Amino acid sequence: MFGLTALELARIQFGFTVSFHIIFPAITIGLASYLAVLEGLWLWKKDKVYRALYHFWSGIFAVNFAMGVVSGLVMAYQFGTNWSYFSSFAGSITGPLLAYEVLTAFFLEAGFLGVMLFGWKKVGPGLHFFATIMVAIGTLISATWILASNSWMQTPQGFAIVDGRVIPTDWLKVIFNPSFPYRLVHMTIAAYLSTAVFVGASAAWHLLKRRDTPAVRTMFSMAMWMMLIVAPIQIAVGDAHGLNTLKYQPAKIAAVEGHWENRPGESVPLILFGVPDMKAEKTHYAVEVPYLGSLILTHELYGQIPGLKEFAPGDRPNSTIVFWSFRVMVGLGLLMLLLGVWALWLRWRGRLYESRAFLRFALLMGPSGSIAILAGWFTTEIGRQPWIVYGVMRTKDAVSNHSALALSSTLILFIIMYCAVFGTGISYMMKLAAKGPQASPDGESAHEKGQALRPARPLSAAPDDIDPIGKRD
Repeated sequence: MFGLTALELARIQFGFTVSFHIIFPAITIGLASYLAVLEGLWLWKKDKVYRALYHFWSGIFAVNFAMGVVSGLVMAYQFGTNWSYFSSFAGSITGPLLAYEVLTAFFLEAGFLGVMLFGWKKVGPGLHFFATIMVAIGTLISATWILASNSWMQTPQGFAIVDGRVIPTDWLKVIFNPSFPYRLVHMTIAAYLSTAVFVGASAAWHLLKRRDTPAVRTMFSMAMWMMLIVAPIQIAVGDAHGLNTLKYQPAKIAAVEGHWENRPGESVPLILFGVPDMKAEKTHYAVEVPYLGSLILTHELYGQIPGLKEFAPGDRPNSTIVFWSFRVMVGLGLLMLLLGVWALWLRWRGRLYESRAFLRFALLMGPSGSIAILAGWFTTEIGRQPWIVYGVMRTKDAVSNHSALALSSTLILFIIMYCAVFGTGISYMMKLAAKGPQASPDGESAHEKGQALRPARPLSAAPDDIDPIGKRD
């Protein structure tokens, strides 16, 4: 297929399928915490706006959660079929970590999800709030286990190799590997930011449509405060993460910066624009800012980082790809910060909900969180190459013995099925978002209007306000 090898097709297939399992769980993490905040505010202030927003976003959360579960099943399929040698080599570590994720996080989420989605007015408010919190905590635990597994592949420790297989010798070192804390915090904040821009874009859509309601204003205001407060934190965490990566994966940083070699006594410039050429071993059309690379990467004016030429050609990541994926991620992060600062200025001017230009900008930023997460994931995973377990197992040694024809066929099948299944799911989720929070004249959300305090029933049951016998005199 297009002259690609079986290894390249396996990598493309894995990247395509797992990309969906990055986007959906990220939104799930953010929405679960957002729902917990909304319900907490409702119980505290008794403001019906928070109740209406809770029911509005809980429906969107349910659809997104389901798509996240389905995409996760395919990820397991990938490990078992296309990457069987990796599974055989490192399965004693990655297998238990992912099993812990299912036994703790998934069962915690699934156990309380029914109460959270269908238990409003069927259980007490305290129990329902507890269920919502448990679902939110479950999503964070899930992220913890998954990132522990992936981080170990980036910075492996706490293991020994016996008879050609990895054997864990210290689980604490395996889990709390050097990159784990940075990746966990960075990814969690990214999930919150991606949810915030999604919520903000939804509210901006309704404001542009002249649907200026208290509920729409509230969720727009909350999203903008989130952008203002969290975006700078993410930038600081990203800087710390970059310094950690420089220590343990210097070749990745060199590829990200398009930096090939050092000159004695000279600083490292920051290349804003360029086209890294892996064959020519140089970055064409480079637009550089002197000294800034050294200041950012080493916090010293004349600090130097290893150049790509210091690594063997076979040990170099593809700088052409990661150079630009990293800049897409950073650029979108700076736009999120701009969104938050602009919102603060408009809030001070009293025009937060009236500025059409700002509302259009907020709407356009809707998918930016998911795009930034994907760009960051591409940077991380492609930047690790040619290793699947950094410094321990090469990617070419991890792939199954499948033909290029077989992988081409399954890749095409995955593309068709994913477009059909997830395209439908995303379309439905967008339609739910386009409806906006609904409220009845008495202030009750349409979701809960007329719901009697009685045990849960099948979703197909008739509404409570229907008399099964009929009207009587």
